[in-house]
Amino acid sequence: MAVETIFQRADLSAPALINPTDTTEKIKDFPKICVSTFSDNIIRKFASMEHVEQIAELYTANGAMPVYKIRYKNTEIAFFQSRVGAPACVVGFEEVVAMGAEQFVLFGSCGVLDDEKVKGKIIIPVSAVRDEGTSYHYVAPSPEIEADERCVNVLERVLQDLEYPYVKGKTWTSDGIYRETLPMIRERKEQGCLAVEMECASMLAVSQYRKVPFIQFLYGADNLGDSTWEIRDLMQYGLDGAEKYMALAFECGIAMKKNLNTQSVL
Repeated sequence: MAVETIFQRADLSAPALINPTDTTEKIKDFPKICVSTFSDNIIRKFASMEHVEQIAELYTANGAMPVYKIRYKNTEIAFFQSRVGAPACVVGFEEVVAMGAEQFVLFGSCGVLDDEKVKGKIIIPVSAVRDEGTSYHYVAPSPEIEADERCVNVLERVLQDLEYPYVKGKTWTSDGIYRETLPMIRERKEQGCLAVEMECASMLAVSQYRKVPFIQFLYGADNLGDSTWEIRDLMQYGLDGAEKYMALAFECGIAMKKNLNTQSVL
């Protein structure tokens, strides 16, 4: 009998044995908006600000990840550091949603595949190639997954209002950082991918499955578009643009809360 894996299984209707609410308690008055990034520097910078308080922790074998609350433009917003890689990032999302988050904004760096199009711009992913595994546990198999158009529109309007340059396009989600070969990079570029990262497809899938409005934006940290690897501010993990990126994420969260009905987005 042939073994069927999750990559061939279209019926995902069976209930899970363990659910986020089995391991994570709902927190009274947890902020409806939650923002996350992968940069320890950015999180530390904002966690140290006046009037920011820790309101929860995400527990893993790697250690506890604090969840903080900040008041931005008279709106309470939760924020925390996501772990790199699709499975760990999705777990964090699942658990803060169980705590009470209803809108989620994620941002982080990426590898640039088309420097000419994205240089100096925020990248808005409108779809992601599913070269990872986690998304297949939430959404039936397909080569790509689309971002929700209304969430993309919210992000685009915020960027326009703030006069930030941006580009919309496809991203490539991979979980094999040391197996991004030159032939594969060329293929993804030909398919229209602007960037490569490790979480977008999975986060689009889990947010659709949980019916949680979700925005993600990317900024270029290194360039994989040429035959040699060009490092940029990768070692800084976005610290130079910390205030800009975090403020943009906060603005997106407020805009989602104002413009999107949680129950009807997805």
